[in-house]
Amino acid sequence: MELYKDHTQSPKKRAQDLLARMTIDEKMAQVTSAYAGFAKIDDDIKNGIGELPTLRMVGFKTLKEALEWRDNLQKRVLANSPHKIPATFHMEGLCGAYIPGATSFPAGISRGASWDPELERRIGEVVSRQERALGITRILAPVLDISRDSRMGRQGETYGEDPTISATLGSEFTKGIQNSHSQGLKADAVAKHFLGFHNAQGGIHGANSDTPPRLLQEIYGKSFQAAISNAHLKGVMPCYASINGEPASSSKPLMTGLLRDEMGFDGVVVADYSSVSNVHKVQKLYNSLEEAGLHCMDAGVDSELPERDAYNEQLKEQFENGTADIEILNKAVLRNLESKFRMGLFEQPFALRGDKFKSEFSQPQDQQITRQSALESLVLLKNDGVLPIKKEVKRIAVVGCHAKNARSFFGGYTHLSMVETYYAAANAMAGTRRKDGDLEATPKVPGTQIESDETPQFDEILPLLSPQSKSLFEEMQVQFPNAEITYAYGYPIAGDDQSHFDEALKLISEADLCVMTLGGKTGSNSLSTMGEGVDSTDINLPVCQDAFIKKAAKLNKPLIGVHLHGRPISSDAADQYLNAILEAWNPSEAGAFAIASTLKGTNNPSGKLPVSVAYNAGQIPIYYNHPNGSAYHQARSIGFQNYVDRPHTPRYFFGHGLSYTHYDYTNLTLSQTQVAPGANFEIAFDLKNSGSVSGTEIVQLYLSDCYASMTRPVMELVGFARVPLKAGEQKKITFTVDPSVMAFLDKNMQWKIEKGAIDIKVGASSNDIRCEGHFNITEDLFIEGRNRAFSAKANIE
Repeated sequence: MELYKDHTQSPKKRAQDLLARMTIDEKMAQVTSAYAGFAKIDDDIKNGIGELPTLRMVGFKTLKEALEWRDNLQKRVLANSPHKIPATFHMEGLCGAYIPGATSFPAGISRGASWDPELERRIGEVVSRQERALGITRILAPVLDISRDSRMGRQGETYGEDPTISATLGSEFTKGIQNSHSQGLKADAVAKHFLGFHNAQGGIHGANSDTPPRLLQEIYGKSFQAAISNAHLKGVMPCYASINGEPASSSKPLMTGLLRDEMGFDGVVVADYSSVSNVHKVQKLYNSLEEAGLHCMDAGVDSELPERDAYNEQLKEQFENGTADIEILNKAVLRNLESKFRMGLFEQPFALRGDKFKSEFSQPQDQQITRQSALESLVLLKNDGVLPIKKEVKRIAVVGCHAKNARSFFGGYTHLSMVETYYAAANAMAGTRRKDGDLEATPKVPGTQIESDETPQFDEILPLLSPQSKSLFEEMQVQFPNAEITYAYGYPIAGDDQSHFDEALKLISEADLCVMTLGGKTGSNSLSTMGEGVDSTDINLPVCQDAFIKKAAKLNKPLIGVHLHGRPISSDAADQYLNAILEAWNPSEAGAFAIASTLKGTNNPSGKLPVSVAYNAGQIPIYYNHPNGSAYHQARSIGFQNYVDRPHTPRYFFGHGLSYTHYDYTNLTLSQTQVAPGANFEIAFDLKNSGSVSGTEIVQLYLSDCYASMTRPVMELVGFARVPLKAGEQKKITFTVDPSVMAFLDKNMQWKIEKGAIDIKVGASSNDIRCEGHFNITEDLFIEGRNRAFSAKANIE
């Protein structure tokens, strides 16, 4: 028996043995992909194929269709491959699988607002299990981008602005994807988008990223390093942007020097869709596609997605005639083969069937997990006491275009959103082949170029994909059975249309209280106000919604705003006139239940902002961990403390989130105040729920380097914990801190734990510090960046 067929051998040894037996045609097949279902698929897989996209499944209405399509395609690949090498099927996984019946989860920023690593791991487990059941073993998630710019439409995919949250949640999601198996089949997570993607010029998707090396590694690289070091991440996807004069996909210093040599990554790098060919076609490097392809492969991109373009016949000829070094190809093929052996594809090339499939694909806890995520993600930004809604309230007016449309809860990269993209006139997803329709002929949101989704073809989607999902109006009727719930459309997702105001205002005048939905629509198409490729210079509420708030305020009725979008609410009118504001993000299929439960008070909101909220786009970038002497810590000696028209401070601070109870922080203690750079120590304090209802507080530990050899952030989040407390209950929280959480790159770009004083700040947000202390690191110590700590561990007792 050939060694590569022996499953008792290591994946690496099996891959090395198989590689030595392959022709160049077979090798080139393993570094390419193909759109299944298009006319040239037979030619694409004539020697087998490395990867196959599964976007085709978006249009399937049954699991049977998906299973048969996938396995029939795999049979064709195996029949054509001389060594019977199975294809790896890949699918997005940020918010769940694009498969009929799969569970959809809240957006990345929603889950960032929950600050819940354990729950994130469980979400990853569900996504992985459901995709593995169909034989999908390369899962394109988590999104580890750091987002400091609300103009970029993809902010909602991220965990927010903080590298510690992203590192912690992203590592747990990676573990959830990779650390289990289905009948021997395992999945690899693919973290994206490496690196500095959201630092794009103008907040424009894929634009040049002006990110210097120190910022790139300390901030944007931290979450990737944590996933590599702590979760053994096996997949990475480069971003579309150019960094330091090179597209990420063709940058050997970035994709090999930093990612592999310094960070220790040993998995597969797969291209973002069309990013390899974009190097030549869009970013205008090199004289041909094959030259661009060679540079990308040499840089470390092991697989071109979604189809063969630059890893083409001309490049193959260069490997054959020796113009290109065959070892470049061999390295990429070896990594792809090793991943297939690691996944178990040679032993289990097909999807599960029968009872095995059923037991893996759908489990009772799946719906509970997405419901818990939605509940934890909600952030109460403002409340003058109107929430929770009192039992005495008998008439509730529900206003807003979102409130009667449950599709409004689903953000980009959910299955439902992808089906909407299928029907929309125009597609904003990068690198996909779908042709756009006639956008000019479609109905529009009044006063905009945004296509309206208020047509019958879109209304048919929800009953097919998520029939259990209620609208907010429907759920309010269920949860407030003793109140009369009325509804009016009010206003659309964008523009300045006021034609529906009168009906809605009349309804409010007759009610005891109004719940109004605010915000836009997140997706990747012409229906969207933000999403992939859908960026904006305006991060505030649309004119129509601000205008309605002002008119409704004149009625002197309590007004509650529920905001739905991939970026946080920012509105002067909402701040001034609304009695309460609940940030709901994109909560997905359990959104109505989570929102209504929070309005009622059966769910005490616990979410905290994972981003700082700018007053408007002119204040961007604004983030809490800015360098000393910058932003709202600018020195008085060099300028005024504020803009001429706005404060330097954010509208809402990072970490902010209110509750229906109150928490007291007391008795901060340290196990020691003189700390050796290689020794852990403890920071402890007491937390008491001093209110009358149960709740969960997210405690936040910040450290500040008092004086350093490089300009450092004013403060850095280094630890956090969700602490459930009954009314009157007190617990002790102890953080175990490794001083390397404060390591930074010195003048010579070496990771250093630096001697000196460190301030401790513990509180409920970055601007609500309740306890303070300090300690000293006794001496300098240089370390490997990959071995540093990424957060402090919490113990609750």
